[in-house]
Amino acid sequence: MTSLDTAAPDEIYNLAGQSSVSLSFEEPVETMHSVSFGTLNLLECIRYRGANSKFYNASSSECFGDVGRSVANEETPFRPKSPYGVAKAAAHWQVVNYRESYGIFACNGILFNHESPLRPARFVTRKVIAAVSAIKNGSSEKLRLGNTNILRDWGWAPEYVQAMWRMLQHPTPEDFVIATGESHTLHDFVEAAFKSVGKDISLYLEEDAQMIRPSEIMCSYADVSKAARLLGWTAKNKMADVVELMLAAEDESN
Repeated sequence: MTSLDTAAPDEIYNLAGQSSVSLSFEEPVETMHSVSFGTLNLLECIRYRGANSKFYNASSSECFGDVGRSVANEETPFRPKSPYGVAKAAAHWQVVNYRESYGIFACNGILFNHESPLRPARFVTRKVIAAVSAIKNGSSEKLRLGNTNILRDWGWAPEYVQAMWRMLQHPTPEDFVIATGESHTLHDFVEAAFKSVGKDISLYLEEDAQMIRPSEIMCSYADVSKAARLLGWTAKNKMADVVELMLAAEDESN
């Protein structure tokens, strides 16, 4: 294994860890170990070796919990509602602590939902896109989902990677909310996908109460003004664009 001394990286991007909110309810210990302890180990490596590497940590909007109709920014208190959110919140504050205590250039990207064709099938957006693509191609399957009234801010993952890089080019290490600034219900997302392929959502969508999580965030709103002001970054692709991009990729892979 390549050591930090040997590699001497200028920048480290910590994107690792168990990343499914729903799975975190089933595997809370693994989630805490991979997300929180994994981040701590990297920070300790930088501190112990005296490395000059800039450190990016993938924080999460799940740290905020349910903000109601309020818009979350970098100063919004954390009230996570899942083991995943708790683990991400712990990692987030580890980064802040090492930045303030040891002078490490470490920052958190508080990313709201960012989608791409690389999403595993367990993620709801990929599940929706795969089902809609199959239905377009003649499948008679039904799309079963839990609560479709949840509100989320869905963006395009490749753009969010650009924001991560910009954070490490900023003169000072700071934390940033990264999102589109627009929130939509899951029903809106599903409806946009079915509309894109010329299908009637009412013929295929079924809600299944057994798929509802033990604790759910109903509303998620983001204030993206800091990233726009200090990083010059704003999302170009919004929810409807994400649907089209994922559908196109799904068609290519079939």
